[in-house]
Amino acid sequence: MSFAKAVVVGVGAEDGLGAAISRCYAANGHHVMVAGRTLEKVEKVAATIRRNGGRASAHAVDTTQEEDVIRLFDAAMADDADGAPADLVTYNAGKNMKIDFRQMDASTFEDFWRMNTLGGFLVGREAARRFAPLGRGSVLFTGATGSLRGMPGFAQFAASKAGLRMISQSMAREFGPQGIHVAHVIVDGAIDGERVRSLFPGAFEQLGENGMLNTSAIAEVYWQLYCQHPSAWTQELDVRPFKEQF
Repeated sequence: MSFAKAVVVGVGAEDGLGAAISRCYAANGHHVMVAGRTLEKVEKVAATIRRNGGRASAHAVDTTQEEDVIRLFDAAMADDADGAPADLVTYNAGKNMKIDFRQMDASTFEDFWRMNTLGGFLVGREAARRFAPLGRGSVLFTGATGSLRGMPGFAQFAASKAGLRMISQSMAREFGPQGIHVAHVIVDGAIDGERVRSLFPGAFEQLGENGMLNTSAIAEVYWQLYCQHPSAWTQELDVRPFKEQF
């Protein structure tokens, strides 16, 4: 039996969104290429999937480096022991931090752009290059509240995430008619994981039950997008806790 590959770029801690998306894809029959900057972290995620009966491999990738992304897609599109060529790609890499606008230097602004925007472009471009000749494939991007509006102290984040949103829209209009489903998921709220809990101690207690986004619940939305019939594709959707103001 040949399993199609799924590529998840931007995987970190096991309780993070990238790991949850990886587990979801594996549970639904894909061989998941778990990709992130730190090999130790992505190997932990891949190993957990394998222990639970799924198929996964770990890949150390810096999405801001063109050669890394090309190498990842060369492996993704090979018909080999890991599975059939990929038909699903998710770009979940991102960087966020509150910074006083007056104190931000140009290199910091560029760092955010490279991670949140350039990396998305490189992954999206390679996916389009490989999927378009085949006339199929899904490319999903993780967005944020900052994709829609800039908040005080987050100009660098909002600018870069808004840029990623425009990449998604442009790709959808260009490659949708060629059979490629491109979608953008706006995650509007705090994600319940190690990152938020460490940066904002007490957030869970303050927001209460279901006040933060559950990673497995978000991951299921990505899978639903992949399963959509081409006559009813979604280009953009938002997910948020029922308590979140918007």
